[in-house]
Amino acid sequence: MQQALSHLAQDVASAKEQGRYRTYLNLERRAETAPRAVLHAADGPREITVWCSNDYLSLSHHPTVADAVADAVRGVGLGTGGARSISGTSTFHEDLEAELASLYRKERALLFSTGFAANDATLSVLGRRIPGLVIFSDELNHASIIQGIRNSGAQKRIFRHNDTGHLRKLLEETDPDAPKLVAFESLYSMEGDFSPVREIVDIAEESGALTYLDEIHSVGIYGEEGSGYAEQQGVRDRITVFQGGFGKGLGGAGGYIAGPASVIDSVRTFAAPFVFSTSAPAPLVAGALSALRLVRHDSTQRDLLRARAAELKEGLAARGIPVISRDSHVVPVLVGDPHRNKQVSALLLGDHGIYVQPVNAPTVPEGTERLRVTPTSRHTAEDVQTFVEALDAVWSAAGLPRGR
Repeated sequence: MQQALSHLAQDVASAKEQGRYRTYLNLERRAETAPRAVLHAADGPREITVWCSNDYLSLSHHPTVADAVADAVRGVGLGTGGARSISGTSTFHEDLEAELASLYRKERALLFSTGFAANDATLSVLGRRIPGLVIFSDELNHASIIQGIRNSGAQKRIFRHNDTGHLRKLLEETDPDAPKLVAFESLYSMEGDFSPVREIVDIAEESGALTYLDEIHSVGIYGEEGSGYAEQQGVRDRITVFQGGFGKGLGGAGGYIAGPASVIDSVRTFAAPFVFSTSAPAPLVAGALSALRLVRHDSTQRDLLRARAAELKEGLAARGIPVISRDSHVVPVLVGDPHRNKQVSALLLGDHGIYVQPVNAPTVPEGTERLRVTPTSRHTAEDVQTFVEALDAVWSAAGLPRGR
């Protein structure tokens, strides 16, 4: 037994040497002062500013959303008491699925406890239940998509990131009679770049392929109704299956899919992560429903986010601080070394009270280690200026190159 445990300890020690060991801050987030939070550290509590939250639209503490959650928990309590098939379906779940189907112009929608489970379960079922299915996957797809494809047992073809020419070539090389599915994301959150959604849909349709689009980092932020980037690009009606979630732009937790009734019924019947998981608490679902309705009819928060993101990118560019992509509201700052990446993060926190989590391999490829900087709608223009000046000072202190 001790030998087995020593192997684990050696793995952890190796991860630390390589700069891959993950550390976590003990944060007390406060709704009234976000994006400020209280850091509880060994030397006592102190206030910091968070610059790496996925709560892009600050809806986790929006009064309308908070009131919906509070009303629901007072009315029905917290947990649902079981999986959806036992006692875990409520009017909140039904209403949210109906709202999602309406938003995406699809026949049905289905809720999951996490976005990871939504991808894993759906792709697993599609690969196992459609005979001979070949899945075409972008090489930078999220781990949940990769796991779903792996668990499906289906044949897979990996195309280079956002390379539509490579995708077309792989499709042309595949048996024209084989059923096909193209799985990709609209916004790659570690790169900060958008996929060429319209081109991918065109190519998929030419080959008779289904499309599976993960919109989880675009929901609430892009499109007139906030359904995501496909809506903004005018192809919402041409996507076969949408996947999204409530833990980013919508400020809550959980995931979902929306698509044809045949897909939804197959997943709710055959997907073990759905069938055997306790359903999301009704108050959490009530909050998600409130947030979704809010962004469909009010663009205030996404307008604020876009303004802050534009200011941030302009400020970093003016100082020659390299970013991987300027496409979206996600701004990945390229450091390129795991230890220096942690150093920059530590200096920002220790000297400036700014928290940005370093992202190292294996989450991103070696040599592309980065700070994944994310403004929110609650950051102000002054916050942006403070952040840019702090990063500029730390960049110089760390001796990092500029203008790459």
